[in-house]
Amino acid sequence: MTIAYAEIAAAAERLAGIAHQTPVLTSQMVNQQTQSQVFFKCENFQRTGSFKFRGAYNALAQLSVEQRQAGVAAFSSGNHAQALALAGQLLQIPVTIVMPEDAPAVKQVATRGYGAEIVFYDRATESREVIAQELAAAKQLTLVPPFDAAPVIAGQGTAAKELIEEVGELDALFVCVGGGGLIAGSAIASRQLLPQCEIIGVEPKKADDATRSFNSRTLQRVEHPNTIADGARTNCLGELTFPLILANVDYMVTVSDAAIVRSMMYLWERLKIVVEPTGALAATALLEGIMSMPGARIGVIISGGNVDLKQAGKLFAQANPKKPKFNTKLPLTWEMS
Repeated sequence: MTIAYAEIAAAAERLAGIAHQTPVLTSQMVNQQTQSQVFFKCENFQRTGSFKFRGAYNALAQLSVEQRQAGVAAFSSGNHAQALALAGQLLQIPVTIVMPEDAPAVKQVATRGYGAEIVFYDRATESREVIAQELAAAKQLTLVPPFDAAPVIAGQGTAAKELIEEVGELDALFVCVGGGGLIAGSAIASRQLLPQCEIIGVEPKKADDATRSFNSRTLQRVEHPNTIADGARTNCLGELTFPLILANVDYMVTVSDAAIVRSMMYLWERLKIVVEPTGALAATALLEGIMSMPGARIGVIISGGNVDLKQAGKLFAQANPKKPKFNTKLPLTWEMS
């Protein structure tokens, strides 16, 4: 199944006035370090703190009257849960979320705060997909996957659409990868608006199923991935996202957990924004020099900022410093466009 750009454009119309048009930040220091022009699309400022609201609202807005009355179910480690909960609240649709017991407390509290019911599971011994499917069947709920559904993918693609419409030409777009919904939608938008723009996906080394799938062109799995990037702890890409990534993405790279923490600290300190581990994935590949494109105009999607501040403090305290690759005498400046 393919997804047309027209579906992303239609999603943008549904989201107009509902989702935030998130800011784009730039930093002279980042530009100097990377020898390029970098534009950070800050989805950590989106409603519920991540890009997930785009896809969740777009999916629920297209349900029938009967489906809305019955309610929806989903499985999520937190960001899709919060997004679906708020979308359900806005559209008056009951929401039930299957969430791992070890999901960040801040995400559990927010999900309940938006009015959703939570059903917990043990990610080490149980399958969230099976639990959600059984729950949906028993209560006649509509299952809304966190990434592998056309309306969700189309909604996520509106983030790249907004970025490109604001900043213009880009030579490359860096996108975090978990289940692949964000990069699939972003790649479709980019191929339509900027056909020559290279799409780079970034995921944790400890959850590298997408990279291995991309390189082998065969769907790969990682059972119970243990990475600090909890939003990327998916076992594998989806039936929709996998072929879309193969068709539209140019490169896939991985980053270590230690590198993710360094990038989080850098973004917090330099851009003065709160970014969660998964949200820093795409920036990490650039800031750590894993992908270097001197002279290029580069877009980076910061996917979310839902982080437990106490946990972030512990991560930063244990961070392994790395010698910077830039002139530390340069002024530490940042601008918001």
